Amino acid sequence: MTQVATPVIAHLTPEELGALNKPHRDISWWLGRIASAAGMALIVVYCLMPFYWMVISAFRLPTMGQSTDYWPSPASFENFVGVFSPQNNFLRAIVNSLVVSVTTTVLTLVFGIIGAYALARLRFAAKGLVLSIIIGCSMFPGVTLLVPLFKLFTGTYSWFPNWLNQYQAAIIPSLSFGLPLCVWNLTAFFRQLPVELEQAAMVDGCTPGQAFRKIILPLAAPGVFTTAILTFIAVWNEFMIALTFLQSKDMKTATVALSQFTGNLGYNIPYGSIMAAGVITTIPLLILVLFFQRRIVAGLTAGGVK
Repeated sequence: MTQVATPVIAHLTPEELGALNKPHRDISWWLGRIASAAGMALIVVYCLMPFYWMVISAFRLPTMGQSTDYWPSPASFENFVGVFSPQNNFLRAIVNSLVVSVTTTVLTLVFGIIGAYALARLRFAAKGLVLSIIIGCSMFPGVTLLVPLFKLFTGTYSWFPNWLNQYQAAIIPSLSFGLPLCVWNLTAFFRQLPVELEQAAMVDGCTPGQAFRKIILPLAAPGVFTTAILTFIAVWNEFMIALTFLQSKDMKTATVALSQFTGNLGYNIPYGSIMAAGVITTIPLLILVLFFQRRIVAGLTAGGVK
């Protein structure tokens, strides 16, 4: 009986088979990989270097605020203690920033979701013109709105109340750039969701409102969370509107209070305390992004058919 020769490849391990299947990689391939890695490393260093310098400056001694060392020696928490001194009133400023940012984000989502859904589903004339006007409103420089809004909010006109040093004076103008972003992003997102999902829900007994709330809105969670994060970050970092309309010491936001820090003598610049306050104001944004990151990714991977 004749024996059939077993191919040599049949005796190879999976690792050896993988090595055989790999294409030949010459020097140009490795140079490309190294150049890509070096480029990405440079971009990361360029983006993180200012934040790193802010952190190490915050942990220096107050007398070493202008030091050029790349590591605080010795490390100290005196700058963080100085941030919350009574003369800075920074804790109150953080509370004001939270109130303005959260309220503006919630109002932006409420009105933006309704407007975006209507623009995505309803058919009417000049829909494109309406969308163009909405996105065009966000292109005006914010500083051009300060003078007319200041006259309006200070009670210059008898038919409008005095809103200076009140939360709504910062919330209402912030909606002017939050709402166009929300409507534009969510309109495109709602258009991607098939209308058959709502029709199937209504066949099963849902009203149009229930179909939107139970079917469409959960599927639009990625766009909603992304818009909420962008709006919150923009309002939290806003400076000009808060500086103009919230002038009282108890109504200043964190960004305005940080810019007006003074040292123990009243006129010297406390570099260490300013850097420590910058670290403190950045922490809520980092927590927000890290907290919603998984929800955004999970929403992006869950399609309407699933």
